[in-house]
Amino acid sequence: MLQVISATWALMFGLLLLMVGNGVQGTLLGIRGGIESFTTYQMSVVMSAYFLGFLGGSRLAPEMIRRVGHIRVFAALGSLVSAILILYPTFPNPVAWSIGRVLMGFCLSGVYVTTESWLNNAVTNERRGQALSLYMIVQMAGIMAAQGLLLLGDPAGYLLFVIPSVLVSVSFAPILLAVSPTPAFEATKLMSLRRLWRTSPLGCVGTFLLGGVYSATFGMASVFGTEAGLGVAQISAFVFTIYLGGMLMQYPIGWLSDRMDRRWLILVVALVGALASVGAFVFAQRFEALLIAAFLIGGSSNPLYALVLAYVNDHLKSEDMAAASGGLIFINGIGAIAGPLITGWMMEMAGPQGFFLYLFILCATLTAYAGWRMTRSGAVPVEDTASYAPVLPTATPVAVAAAHEVFSDPVVESGTARETHDRGRQETAPDAGD
Repeated sequence: MLQVISATWALMFGLLLLMVGNGVQGTLLGIRGGIESFTTYQMSVVMSAYFLGFLGGSRLAPEMIRRVGHIRVFAALGSLVSAILILYPTFPNPVAWSIGRVLMGFCLSGVYVTTESWLNNAVTNERRGQALSLYMIVQMAGIMAAQGLLLLGDPAGYLLFVIPSVLVSVSFAPILLAVSPTPAFEATKLMSLRRLWRTSPLGCVGTFLLGGVYSATFGMASVFGTEAGLGVAQISAFVFTIYLGGMLMQYPIGWLSDRMDRRWLILVVALVGALASVGAFVFAQRFEALLIAAFLIGGSSNPLYALVLAYVNDHLKSEDMAAASGGLIFINGIGAIAGPLITGWMMEMAGPQGFFLYLFILCATLTAYAGWRMTRSGAVPVEDTASYAPVLPTATPVAVAAAHEVFSDPVVESGTARETHDRGRQETAPDAGD
């Protein structure tokens, strides 16, 4: 790991600052929207707009990089991110914020694609797994650290918008000065949605539902806190705890997934998220209960995304994994766009607790569907499964493809070889997934 840090410290430090800046604005807008008297549904549109831009950026950024190069794309998109952060308090209007969020999502997605391609090129194949794990930890740590910055100023003022703008601007210096551009890369063609569905219905349903869960927790958690009357410090702690759970539970769940039927694990982890949402709904007046629920919701939903990706890969040949991942990222993005909109509508109908009602419905649906799919076909033998790859719902196709390249070997080193895994997938009919 020390060798990985030595080779990528500038990239990781810049990414940390970038994630702090992004984490501040994500929570701050939910608080500031309440101060500006935006309705819950107006804020849901603002939050949804980010994921619309993010999905577009993940699709278009590779072509932009091929045309003008990594450095130009990175510098241009990064400058725009910094400017948007300053413009939010200047134009406190739902339409202006929605446009800014679309641009913010697009730019950050492009920055992630560029950063991940640099990272992929900065380390050897033997160290890539460690680099991807460190990349995930830095992302989560940056967002968690951002919640503490919210206590440094008044959400009704400008300072809390200036701080992330400065951090984002500063984040590019170590990256641009220390990292050389990588060669242009070829985008992977997406697997058709029909084939993806026939390969793994559970994978398609799971990634769609988890897109909605992630976008709600990332975009609407601070809106819930504002509507529920929580203070700034409480909202910061609530959001912090969601990401803390997501980071700490990633590896225990990954360890279990390599040693048991992944459908059972998907069912159990989704059930934990559903029960935690019920608990938060019932005990919403007790802040300690909200923090416990936040930890369990984050600790189940974030690892579930990587778990579902790993499960889909159990039904694919190695050469099809990248194409399938691109399709799943698209499905996840559609779910993420819809998530804040539905959450906002439910909060309008049921009050702030509609936030947890929405999360319960999605987690319970995934639990029930995973259980039903288990009645339709047998399990893939553990010795024939690919290893769990720790990736976040924000990962672009570049990071996911790199993760699959690293973690595509079977979990049991002695005995079944990767070729056996591929032959097993060839012997399985296309519609026999799950």
